[in-house]
Amino acid sequence: MSATLTLSTPRPSLYKTLFATCIGNALEWFDIAVYGFFAAYIAHAFFPAADPAVSLLLAFGSFGVSFLIRPLGAVVLGAYADRAGRKASLLLSISLMMLGGLIIVVMPTYQSIGLAAPLLVLLARLIQGFSAGGEFGSSTAFLVEHFPERRAFIASWQFATQGASTLLASLFGLGLAAWLTEAQIQAWGWRVPFAFGLLIGPVGLYIRRHLHEPVTQEAAPRTTSPVKTLAREQKGRFFIAIGLMVVSTAVNYLLNYVPTYATKTLHLPGQAAFSATLIAGIILTVVTPLMGLWAERIGRLPLMWGSLLLLLVSVWPGFWLMTRNLSPLSLCLLIGWMALLKSVYFATVPSLMADLFPVSTRASGMAISYNVAVTVFGGFAPFICTLLITSTGTPLAPSYYLMAVSLLSAWALLRAQRLPR
Repeated sequence: MSATLTLSTPRPSLYKTLFATCIGNALEWFDIAVYGFFAAYIAHAFFPAADPAVSLLLAFGSFGVSFLIRPLGAVVLGAYADRAGRKASLLLSISLMMLGGLIIVVMPTYQSIGLAAPLLVLLARLIQGFSAGGEFGSSTAFLVEHFPERRAFIASWQFATQGASTLLASLFGLGLAAWLTEAQIQAWGWRVPFAFGLLIGPVGLYIRRHLHEPVTQEAAPRTTSPVKTLAREQKGRFFIAIGLMVVSTAVNYLLNYVPTYATKTLHLPGQAAFSATLIAGIILTVVTPLMGLWAERIGRLPLMWGSLLLLLVSVWPGFWLMTRNLSPLSLCLLIGWMALLKSVYFATVPSLMADLFPVSTRASGMAISYNVAVTVFGGFAPFICTLLITSTGTPLAPSYYLMAVSLLSAWALLRAQRLPR
């Protein structure tokens, strides 16, 4: 298409574009949240072991290993988005997500088919990890390039949809815990939310087929190898983008770990754990876009620094107070506070990451940096925290991890301030 024809193409509705792009992100995070919330049941079904702790570690290990393929998906699908267009990559990623979800829904248990069960579940998670690898970069670039003047607000919806997915997954957890017995949930109930997630996919696929490419992306010069360009010319920006994501993704995956942490480590009832994640989902869904709007007024940096420093100084006292006054209320207060700080910081990260990269490498740069951070610091967060708690014997161990990643993100934010956009 020529530049003249491209520039004459009418810009789509802001909210239609939001829905079309964010629905894939919602599907991705719904499946992730459900896997994290029902990890204990998945461990029993597919990863049986004599020691329940070993069984749980195997389930979370599978959860984490699937994230190792996300950077590969980011390289392949991100580069595909920069070469062939954002729309083509978005259609491919949501199709692969649906395939992985279908395998998990229909997979027989270990007792039925033996070793094939955990291997095929791992395959499903690898497919989903690969597809998710390209989703964030392509969809965020698509949003920012359609509405550059509203980039802080519109990009914040990428993470608001993660909150909505957490909220929906929590509602499933509460509903199943209230309406089914423990045996029923173990036998078949945990599959219900995965089956529901499959219904989202065809809707997103249909809507994405009717999207138009952003004008700026079609008019920008194309590079035949965006990944090589990143490696040769934009390494510093790439590592800064990773650092910006580190604390945010760590908090996000710790929220998914809450049901297991609350029931297995704190010995609180399942309904208390899902109530805490429900509160977190509400906060993330509502507060994140509001922070995106506020960032348009006062700027992104004050919100990012404020939330980051508050998390650094409050996370250990928060865990200490919660364990000293252990109750469903204290758990909800701690998780709600973490979700609030995450919402403030998270709302501004996507647009700042988009500003780090030019249009020709934006999808690749965002996708790869995002997924490296998610893989190393997010996907393995439940595994790391389970390992830390087991080795140290203290329920405060997750706070140590969060303080460490807060310092890494503070370094990246400081570096990002000094870069020309």
